[in-house]
Amino acid sequence: MLCYCLTEFVCVEAVLSDTDGSLELVELNPPDPWTGEPREAQELHAGEITLTYITHACMELKAGNKRMMFDPWLTGPAFARGWWLLHEPPSDAMDRLSQADLIYISHMHSDHLSYPTLQRLSKKRPDIPIYVGDTSRPVFWYLEKSGVNLTNINVVPFGVWQNVDEHLRFMILMDGIHPEMDTCLIVEYKESWKADFIKNERKKLLNYKTQLVKSLQPKIYCPFAGYFTEAHPSDRYIKETNSKNSAADLNESIRKSCPNILTWTPVPGSVLDLALALKDPSNRFITEPPNGTKIFKGSWDFDLYLDELKASASAEIFKYKSWIQFYYNWAGFKDYNLVIRVTETDDDFKPLKGGYDYLVDFLDLSFPAVRPKRDHAYEEIKNRVNVMRHVVLNGRLWDDLYIGFNNRMSRDPDVYHHKFWNHFQIELPLLQIFLNIYI
Repeated sequence: MLCYCLTEFVCVEAVLSDTDGSLELVELNPPDPWTGEPREAQELHAGEITLTYITHACMELKAGNKRMMFDPWLTGPAFARGWWLLHEPPSDAMDRLSQADLIYISHMHSDHLSYPTLQRLSKKRPDIPIYVGDTSRPVFWYLEKSGVNLTNINVVPFGVWQNVDEHLRFMILMDGIHPEMDTCLIVEYKESWKADFIKNERKKLLNYKTQLVKSLQPKIYCPFAGYFTEAHPSDRYIKETNSKNSAADLNESIRKSCPNILTWTPVPGSVLDLALALKDPSNRFITEPPNGTKIFKGSWDFDLYLDELKASASAEIFKYKSWIQFYYNWAGFKDYNLVIRVTETDDDFKPLKGGYDYLVDFLDLSFPAVRPKRDHAYEEIKNRVNVMRHVVLNGRLWDDLYIGFNNRMSRDPDVYHHKFWNHFQIELPLLQIFLNIYI
């Protein structure tokens, strides 16, 4: 049994307070649905089940004569223009993707659900089976707006085995940290082995991750889903300050703490043979790509994707200040004692000449000229104009701004307002009707 997790695999539930919008983590003891419908274990043979690392969170699982692909991000940026691939995908990655028997996509974040990748895939094989969990906000909520033609998307309930063939089945589980949008996957093949894959986090969490792995005691540990870079020149400051945990350092920490656990630091095209790894770890069970294989990307097609953002910024609606009131009324967040000041900026976060600079009071959803005199929480948010207007124009979530490093914020007091950010990152209306109604 293989457990493919992109977040911490822990039994907790995030509970939102009705009073102050804060989060409280409550421990749960859920049933273990993967123990149902047990199958008899069978022997594995070398080469029968392998994992190939493609890039970032994308893996190819070969089990018998079936192949599954996970979270394919093979081209283009994620989060508008904030994240770019660190690793160069294998030259045949798109062919592998289009020839897979099925694809699993864990959640809607654009480093896992990559519309530029799926656009290319749809031209080769629009009917490829894609599986997602039944999250409260649909994973493919933006599909129609994206213009990508995929015709075989399967939304499946959590905790139910999906049979692929007589030996292979998988189960999608609700994530414990972000149950409204994230999932993890259990794959079972011949019920003869188990490996846990847990997402790598930043440096401050290295010791926590080591302890988590020590507690779970997987047979094999592989840190992945963190191989991105802030490649655009205007993001050099972010790249230099947003230091990331080294996968090699994390694995070294785990080996010292848990010498019985096998670790794998993947590079594009490297293959892990699980049968060999579990039978005799002393033998070679990882096949590295050929010498001379390009591992890291050296260039990115910035203009192709940034031109789309620039086009959004010059849309007709932004000539009229009334778009601001219309947009936030459409967004529907109110009855919360928070005032924000939003300033449109250039790529270097300097106020844009002729750009908008406005206040929104979410207590009554008003747009005052000055801050109210009552006590209130206050945030100043500087947004890159091209990204913010692209988000507004297309009814997109604010992940493109917040996770994509496309804004700068200051808070008074310095308190994270989960209720506000959760709304704009997850709970915006599903129908992208803003532009149509406005026009």
